[in-house]
Amino acid sequence: MKNLLKVLKYALPYKGYAALNVIFNLLGVLFSLVSFAAIIPVLNILFKLEALVTSAPPLSLDFDSLKLNFYYLISTMIEKYGELTTLAYICGIIVVTFLLKNLFRYLAMFYIAEVRNGVVRDIRNSMYRRVLILPLSYYSEKRKGDIMSRMTTDVQEVEWSIMSSLEMIFRDPITIISYLVALFMMNYELTLVVLVLLPISGLLIGKVGRSLKRTSTKGQIKMGELLSTIEETLGGLRIIKAFTAIDWADRNFKEINHKYNRLMVRLYRKRDLASPLSEFLGVGVSVFVIWYGGRIILSPDSSMDAAIFISYIAIFSQIINPIKALSTAAYNIQKGAASVERIEQVLQAEELIVQKENAIAISSFNESIEYKDVSFRYQQDEVLQNINLKIGKGKTIALVGASGSGKSTLVDLLPRFYDVTSGEILIDNIPIKDLVINDLRSLMGIVSQETILFNGTVIDNIAFGMTHVSEEEVIAAARVANAHDFIKQMPDGYQTNIGDRGIKMSGGQRQRLSIARAVLKNPPVLILDEATSALDTESERLVQDALVSLMKNRTSVVIAHRLSTVQFADEIIVMQHGRIVERGTHSDLIAKQGVYKRLHDLQSFE
Repeated sequence: MKNLLKVLKYALPYKGYAALNVIFNLLGVLFSLVSFAAIIPVLNILFKLEALVTSAPPLSLDFDSLKLNFYYLISTMIEKYGELTTLAYICGIIVVTFLLKNLFRYLAMFYIAEVRNGVVRDIRNSMYRRVLILPLSYYSEKRKGDIMSRMTTDVQEVEWSIMSSLEMIFRDPITIISYLVALFMMNYELTLVVLVLLPISGLLIGKVGRSLKRTSTKGQIKMGELLSTIEETLGGLRIIKAFTAIDWADRNFKEINHKYNRLMVRLYRKRDLASPLSEFLGVGVSVFVIWYGGRIILSPDSSMDAAIFISYIAIFSQIINPIKALSTAAYNIQKGAASVERIEQVLQAEELIVQKENAIAISSFNESIEYKDVSFRYQQDEVLQNINLKIGKGKTIALVGASGSGKSTLVDLLPRFYDVTSGEILIDNIPIKDLVINDLRSLMGIVSQETILFNGTVIDNIAFGMTHVSEEEVIAAARVANAHDFIKQMPDGYQTNIGDRGIKMSGGQRQRLSIARAVLKNPPVLILDEATSALDTESERLVQDALVSLMKNRTSVVIAHRLSTVQFADEIIVMQHGRIVERGTHSDLIAKQGVYKRLHDLQSFE
């Protein structure tokens, strides 16, 4: 129930539709009861089972008074129009009441569709927004396939298991309560017996439902593993083939898929038990009602005649389906509760990178970037220690060092992809934690070591995240990045779709598109993380010349393994094991005969 309420909070914006659903359900139940009530006088009066009522009895809300007044109305009609005409009228009333009952039932479902689909849409939107906001550290601890499973399979499970039950949740309790009130008015003794038997049935159904939830949780986790394996396989096909690991990958997938298969077999067997179990219990209760009601009618002092008992059975038969539907909904909700919990884990995940209240807006970079005693760790692993670094406006700073020395982490702290563990980073003497996050990131253009492109056109990728950009501006940026010529040779030029992650292009072409994107943004601060690593020698020279020109009058932080590409830097920062071990110009560092000189000697320069 707690998990159901978590989902239903998304239904609050649709409370108007929910209210209309309740109103139309009530009207549907009302006309359903009227249609069954019309059967009693047909049996009792038209077939001479009871004498005509010639005088109007006192009117009150008890069942006997309502019954006698109804008999009086029918008796008056028989005297005035005759038995056959009255029978025709009653049949017409029954047809109309059933028509109205089903019309209102349809209208109730018509309006609940807005609630059902709207809630699922809002959950998807909330999850996607959350995925965008959560820090990068969150994804370093989670498998992408598991996140995808939560956003697809789990949300789909909520749609089918819980939202499909919404109409039952809104409709069936109203129907059951209304019918029970009518049954109490007809015979309270028999109805009390029914109320004793129904909870026993509910307990049996609930026990199976709890087991269903546990199995469903395991199934969703295993689906996450399955999607992760598929995602990793598609991303690593080149390596799988190169290392002749096709059979290994196939066995690994089949093993995970087999475990998922066995879990789902257990799940479906438990779920499919819902309908037969509830039907058996419903028939058992119905048979008991017929037997117990028969005893009441056959007793000499019974106040219940055969016509009322038949109507009682007719109404009771109608209460069985809502109870069965409600029990099925309970099964589905238990099954979907596991998915709700997994969705909530994403929606409630701690947002580590939080913007301060009354954060300072910033639109320009004027003086300097400063790292003051900055340290950073991923959980227990110390990555950066006591970094002190000042980068003046218009300066180019190069970060060099062996892999794992902390270069990329150092620049990732600047746009607040992560927050420092201790110390602080300042822009124009303002701590970056005091700035509006989007304003801070707008100051920076990033070309990362891993080229990130999206399945879309060339122009969409270059102008990514920017609005009101003309094609001329995109072409100008592509020229700077040495990308215009190969783009024009593509089938549709700048309108060519580049495929998933730019798979239709070479590595060098992808990198040049990424550089064009940074050029178009025209930021005051450039972060180049191995920006030329995927280029061939000729393209590297051309792009390097373009980048040198681009970095003039800008503040640039360049990460490079090839020392030949950073000799022009105003200052070179040499990092080792998360610390700055040397700093200075290329010639100064060569003269020091230290770490930089050793790295320099290990590389061959043209």
